[in-house]
Amino acid sequence: MIEFKDGKYIDEAGRVMLDPTVYKDWQIAEEAEKTLPPVSYFQEKLGLLPEEIIPYGKTPKLDFIKIMKRLENKPNGKLIEVTAITPTPLGEGKSTTSLGLIEGLGRLGKNVGGCLRQPSGGPTMNVKGTAAGGGNALLMPMTEFSLGLTGDINDIMNAHNLAMVALNARMQHERNYSDEELAKRGLRRLDIDPKRIEFGWVMDFCAQGLRNIVMGIGGYRDGFLMESKFAIAVSSELMAILAVARDLKDLRERIGRIVVAYDRKGNPVTTEDLEVAGAMCAWMRNTINPTMCYTVEHQPVLIHAGPFANIAIGQSSVIGDRLALKLFDYHVTESGFAADIGFEKFWNVKTRLSGLTPNVSVLVATIRALKMHGGGPAVVAGRPLPKEYTEENLALLEKGCENLFHHVATIKKSGINPVVCINRFYTDTEAEIELLRRLCKEQGVRCALSDHWRYGGEGAEELAKTVLEACEEPVDLKFLYDSSMPLRERVELIAKEVYGADGVDWEPLALQKAKRFEEDPKYADYCTMMVKTHLSLSHEPSLKGVPKNWRLPVRDILEYGGAKFLCPMAGSISMMPGTGSDPAYRRIDVDTETGKVSGLF
Repeated sequence: MIEFKDGKYIDEAGRVMLDPTVYKDWQIAEEAEKTLPPVSYFQEKLGLLPEEIIPYGKTPKLDFIKIMKRLENKPNGKLIEVTAITPTPLGEGKSTTSLGLIEGLGRLGKNVGGCLRQPSGGPTMNVKGTAAGGGNALLMPMTEFSLGLTGDINDIMNAHNLAMVALNARMQHERNYSDEELAKRGLRRLDIDPKRIEFGWVMDFCAQGLRNIVMGIGGYRDGFLMESKFAIAVSSELMAILAVARDLKDLRERIGRIVVAYDRKGNPVTTEDLEVAGAMCAWMRNTINPTMCYTVEHQPVLIHAGPFANIAIGQSSVIGDRLALKLFDYHVTESGFAADIGFEKFWNVKTRLSGLTPNVSVLVATIRALKMHGGGPAVVAGRPLPKEYTEENLALLEKGCENLFHHVATIKKSGINPVVCINRFYTDTEAEIELLRRLCKEQGVRCALSDHWRYGGEGAEELAKTVLEACEEPVDLKFLYDSSMPLRERVELIAKEVYGADGVDWEPLALQKAKRFEEDPKYADYCTMMVKTHLSLSHEPSLKGVPKNWRLPVRDILEYGGAKFLCPMAGSISMMPGTGSDPAYRRIDVDTETGKVSGLF
């Protein structure tokens, strides 16, 4: 058992953990880093050869190609996915639960690890903060993880922006030179339509002032004068491609299919047409190698890819899962947003692309969020929680469970075994926890309490044991739709079976595009990536619980030729978030004597 003394927990092995109600996350991580074993310990533990580790301080990269070639015939471990109920704007702790579960399985003596997404600098320096978990279910080294890690996002930015350099330069030269002069330079006229530029620039901050820009101002030597835009780096199609690519060959082929613009006849202009795809892949060649980080209880966790969870797949990578299942007996991964978005894409897209069969889906629920779905007052980030969320209220909790069991039903439709995790907050009462346990039992779904935020792996042992039990049951995986199903039928099925809508209403632009995509065999193997709010099962963020008597409006469909995504949009989305009035960067600084970063968490 854990002994509490002077704001610290001391477990039976003499290991010290700090009380997260007293200490900040960065202090907990700093304490844990004092006893972090060297890389050689993890090399031996995972059976890695020296040449399979790419040195980078405390966070080495693992050579994906070499390891997979050596272990190609080794059986895969168990695959555990973590998702959640519809969250409050504060989030319900999927990353924290993923890390706590890894720690809990580690406490039980299992060879366990995971793969999580890399955080963007935009949220880290803005309101949301980093994605390193929290309390004693935490990822480290936290500073490196939160500030760029080993450069994957920078490589993506460079590759993406190189495509824009190539596009604008080509438009400038086609304006300035005749066909004969272009031919002398080994170029053919692409005749790009300046009003149909699909690509823009990217940077990894929330910079609303760059959403819409004009570039090329000056003379004929200063580029092509045109409207342009900036998006946040993790929304780049290159990040989406990294998440779904199976290997370097697949990555290179997908990069070459990216549509950057259209010509004046309506034909797509790709990165291959601009002769820049190879150079883009050169910038990204090292991004296929996941980076190894650690929980504060010293289990290995791979970090790889960080795509948007709405326009893209919202998961860590297929590459990360393939590698982790060779290295770990139990591999934990996480889906972005709630089960209606993250799990649906994990189920129908990622699992289909990877060919990997999941054993368990852990559905994270908090009593706070369930009370909100039961009719509790609005939860607003940055404002104190209303008393309904910190005081016992069984009526709100029971009513809100309708949202929980809707998501349970979605997971069951996939044939994957669900486990409900009650992610305990220290304000939750015993009566609330017992009510939630009873309701889960009545619904015939496994349920486990987990107090990993406060007690780390020991607090997650009940969850870990329940997940191990579920892992031993057979899985009858079945997709929601056949890959040959037309786009509009897919969307209708997702809307009805996953969101609970009565049907879909197609606006004229979306309908026009849908018909074109369905008629062109080129799009037959494109994935369907739904775009809608994560704050409701519906398209309307204010509708909580399980909305009734509504239809899903689809206003547009985005096309990503390299990633091979078609993204039906049930709402608006900004590719460049804005920075708020009280961003995190106001509190971040560096100790000039030690070089330590403070204020990140």
